[in-house]
Amino acid sequence: MFLKSVKLAAVAATLFATAASAESIITVNDAYARSSGMSAMAGAAFMVITNTGDTDDQLIAARSDISAKVELHTHIMEDGVAKMRQVEGGFPIPAGGEHVLQRGADHVMFMGLNDAMEQGDTVTVTLVFREAGEITVDIPVDLERQPQGGQMNQGQMDHSNMGHGNMNN
Repeated sequence: MFLKSVKLAAVAATLFATAASAESIITVNDAYARSSGMSAMAGAAFMVITNTGDTDDQLIAARSDISAKVELHTHIMEDGVAKMRQVEGGFPIPAGGEHVLQRGADHVMFMGLNDAMEQGDTVTVTLVFREAGEITVDIPVDLERQPQGGQMNQGQMDHSNMGHGNMNN
C-alpha cells in the first residue's frame, strides 16, 4: 500500500511539473521608477521582465494608483527627434527570454501623477500579462539612478504628442 502511494505521488508530481513547465513563469528584476522632478506631471518605471517558462507571453497592460493614466510606451525616432508613443498590444516576453524596459526605450508610463515621486518612495504597479495574469510589484523610486550605457539622453525627447495637457482622460 505504501509503495502504491509513493508511486501515485511521484506520478502526480511529474504531471504537475509538466503542466507548470508549459506555462509562462514571469519574474521582475532591477525595477525602479522616476519622474523628472518634484512638479512633474509624468513618471515612468523600468525593469527587466524574465519569462523562465516555455510559453511566450505578452505584457499587455499596467495599473497603478500613482497616476490618472498608466500606459505601456516606447520611443520612436521621427525626423531625428525621439518621441514617446503608446504601444498597442504590449511587449512580448519570449519563453526562456526577457524584455528590458529602460530609459530611452520601452517603459511603463505614469501620466497625471497624483503625488510627487520622491527619492525612496515605493510605487505599487500591477503588470498584466496575457498568459501569467496579474503580477503586483512594489517599485522603488530612484531619482538618482543614471541611464546605463547606450541609452538615450532624456533631454532630447519630444513630449508634445503625449497628451499631457489633459491628464484626466
